[in-house]
Amino acid sequence: MKKVILSFAALSLVFSIYSCRETTEEKTEEAVEAVGEDMERNVEEAAQETEEAVENAEAEMEEEVHEEMHETDDMQ
Repeated sequence: MKKVILSFAALSLVFSIYSCRETTEEKTEEAVEAVGEDMERNVEEAAQETEEAVENAEAEMEEEVHEEMHETDDMQ
């Protein structure tokens, strides 16, 4: 009887550890997916900010060139 009880206890321990391992794997997968989504969102935001900065710089450059062209025309 003692062997049966010890065997049952050992089996219970094995099953409890196994179920914890599955939970840990699931949580790890979820965390990795969340990090991936955060990285993707941050890259998209950075790309959008960079695009806006380039567009603003381009507009400023065109304005400066336009001003310079008109200033040289006034001097003649």
